[in-house]
Amino acid sequence: MFAYRHAFHAGNHADVIKHAVLLDCLSRLQSKPGALTLIDTHGGAGAYSTDSGLTRNKAEYKTGLGRLWGMRLDKMPEMIANYIRVLRGLHGESTTLSTMAGSPLLMAQQMRPQDHLTAFEMHPTDAPLLKQNLERFGRRAQLRASDGFAGLRALLPPVSRRGLVLMDPSYEIRTDYGKALASLREATSRFSTGCYVLWVPIVARLEVERLVRQALALPVEERLHLRFQVRRAGADGLGLMGSHLIVLNPPYGLQRACEEVLPWLVTQLGQDESAGCEIRLQEKKGGPKPPSLNNHQRVSRVDASRLSRGSSRVPSRG
Repeated sequence: MFAYRHAFHAGNHADVIKHAVLLDCLSRLQSKPGALTLIDTHGGAGAYSTDSGLTRNKAEYKTGLGRLWGMRLDKMPEMIANYIRVLRGLHGESTTLSTMAGSPLLMAQQMRPQDHLTAFEMHPTDAPLLKQNLERFGRRAQLRASDGFAGLRALLPPVSRRGLVLMDPSYEIRTDYGKALASLREATSRFSTGCYVLWVPIVARLEVERLVRQALALPVEERLHLRFQVRRAGADGLGLMGSHLIVLNPPYGLQRACEEVLPWLVTQLGQDESAGCEIRLQEKKGGPKPPSLNNHQRVSRVDASRLSRGSSRVPSRG
């Protein structure tokens, strides 16, 4: 049960898209002065050294964050530039990538005085590390060494009535797919207006498409589905090919930002000709429609074969 450590994959392509979107959601929600309740259901250790044995053995960051680290910020889409800016801020004067922040540390770093973070982590090694990494934020950042799937319900609805929830389990065991859906379904029934970010791996499992389909059917006002693929499956049919991100109640402007970011990431992090992305917005039937749309769904797609390096245009199909 505790074989998985996020340090194995820290800084890879999945972290890049997940953390960039997470920080963008947070920034947009913070445009209003009201307090935000932040929840991370699977926090990990909070920070990962590029020199640690767990990280160094696979060095997946070299095909993800490592490709972006030395780039000029003005050459990146703003969402990615902000993500890199936050990470560089944790390095002080150093220009060398030495520490990769996990989602709870990234959110804690960006909290305002009125915001509060609760992070769950069950791993007996990672939970104490996460507690240590959050200590400098005082009582505004709390660790719960327990199951985030089960613990989420007790925090909803938040007193602030405004919240951002990240759910990114390892899916190391197949039952995580069902648990993620059940937890998210109950969470949205208790707090339907919260912003929820669900990460799902693109791997060769039937449970993946089922979870994506069912999560996109949850009864909230809007659902944004981001699909980001960097490579095809290995010869054995295994391996992480990319990421699904499902954002329930996405903040205004997130979709447009993603239409700029995802194609750019395909050109930077794509590993073969199967790399590509898809952006899909779904609205609750009967809900308000953006002026530019004539139906309840907007889809944008791009694949590596249609992009020249450096292009950031996404063809849109309504």
